[in-house]
Amino acid sequence: MGVHNQRRVYGETLVELGRENNNIVVLEADLGKSTMSCLFQNEFPERYFEMSIAEANMVSFAAGLSLTGKIAFVNTFAVFASGRPFDQIRQGVCIGRLNVKIIGSSAGLSDFGDGATHQSVEDIAIMRAIPNMTVIALCDGIETEKAVRAIAKYDGPVYMRLSRNDLEDIFPEDQEFVIGKPVVLKDGTDIAIFAMGTMVGPALKAAAELEKEGISARVINVSTLKPIDDNEIINLARGMKGVITAEEHSYIGGLASVVTYALRNTPVPFEAVAINDCFGQSAESHQELLDYFGLNSEGIIRKARLILGA
Repeated sequence: MGVHNQRRVYGETLVELGRENNNIVVLEADLGKSTMSCLFQNEFPERYFEMSIAEANMVSFAAGLSLTGKIAFVNTFAVFASGRPFDQIRQGVCIGRLNVKIIGSSAGLSDFGDGATHQSVEDIAIMRAIPNMTVIALCDGIETEKAVRAIAKYDGPVYMRLSRNDLEDIFPEDQEFVIGKPVVLKDGTDIAIFAMGTMVGPALKAAAELEKEGISARVINVSTLKPIDDNEIINLARGMKGVITAEEHSYIGGLASVVTYALRNTPVPFEAVAINDCFGQSAESHQELLDYFGLNSEGIIRKARLILGA
């Protein structure tokens, strides 16, 4: 099993796309060496726009480029991508359904050293609330490469969040990435674990531990938070004794909201592994923060035992 950094995979895939399509353009808000958009700058400086720390202007500029037929990739940290240019995203990009891709880097708690100001615990909720916006969170580098290619082909606004840190490969090499399609990574009969982004790995680890206790867990990678077919969620939860969601995001407006809304007319018991209604904080490592907030395999196992009375 390999390990890849989502940011680097993203940057490398952008360069490949730039070679294949002259309409790909990239915009940055003074964080190119972190978001890895600098790789595109090195290869295609004439198609790279350094907008400085002016996120609202960057999004408006991207909207203008899209109206000329360009496929504009906008880059900054997730907390800034979803917060600072909200009005421009809503008014300038989404109402007109323009072809702008907003990439939120260092998402969730992954910028562990900079604390609450740089950690995005609410970005998915913000982006999901905007009509016409597609919202994506990815589990590893393999899925990242596939997803970047998919959103480049998709005509319309996209918000995609990426973690800052290395992640083990999980997504099957031969599995196609389809916007809106959850992927079952492990089948099971007792409990369904719907996991998003960096929590897919811990979900698989939890499922392996639960098997030792005689509990069969189905693990579903939900990388598209919007749009998603409620019937897909209902079918994946059908026959289960309980459902758990796992996400590096607030339980408000994220994966927990997606799944509970889909299952609103079903009686299946539900628990969420997520960040409570609070901000992040500084720590020595990403894992330290994940453990502090219970975003790990142990947290998922506890919820499974709670649902099943084990």
